[in-house]
Amino acid sequence: MIRINLISSPRNISTAFMYSFAQREDTIVLDEPFYAFYLASSGANHPGKEDVLKSQPMNAQDVLKEIFDKWAKPVLFIKNMAHHIELMDESFLDELVNIFFIRNPRQIIASYAQVIEQPVMRDIGIEYQYHLFNRLKSKKNQPIILDSGLLLENPRGVLKQLCKAIGIPFSESMLQWQAGPKPYDGVWARHWYSNVHQSTGFDMQPSSSRPLPPALESLYEQAYQYYIKLLPLSIRA
Repeated sequence: MIRINLISSPRNISTAFMYSFAQREDTIVLDEPFYAFYLASSGANHPGKEDVLKSQPMNAQDVLKEIFDKWAKPVLFIKNMAHHIELMDESFLDELVNIFFIRNPRQIIASYAQVIEQPVMRDIGIEYQYHLFNRLKSKKNQPIILDSGLLLENPRGVLKQLCKAIGIPFSESMLQWQAGPKPYDGVWARHWYSNVHQSTGFDMQPSSSRPLPPALESLYEQAYQYYIKLLPLSIRA
């Protein structure tokens, strides 16, 4: 069985990416299975926190047991936020196909600030993505890097190259989905997924051009130093 682990920055198009994989006949998707663990372990205060804690196991080992259990289809796609696994023992990543999903941090921060006013570096995910990528690479576990900006420029071409790197056939079904909530959405969808629920494919969202609040300019400058090191390694069509 192939288990694909998306290690995404937040406020990326990671949910749309999950919807894309959910269209495949050979794939089952999991939406952020470590979210409750992260909230319980970090003490972070996110919208709908209590609902998240009630909806998922807060013990990481219970989540891992589910991930490595038998599944009815040959491909499991796991959507994860980078900061959700930052507090975990990373050894389980050795058994997964890891995709680091990055985005220009200016867009991430401007979008994130619409929900959480003062995001910090951990919220952005890119610093952890950079260091985790290098740790996995040093162990000969070669992760895949994917940039959402490049994906949006040529969804078909980039997805074909991605599927080739994973070792699965590309499916045209990955390019479109129905608008609206999905049964595999996490309970936090009402707080975070309003834009993606209007989507039917990989289209540029109006939110991509939001201005960056001046108070968050220094956070962007720090985050950009990590982003620019990973971007040249991203899959291109």
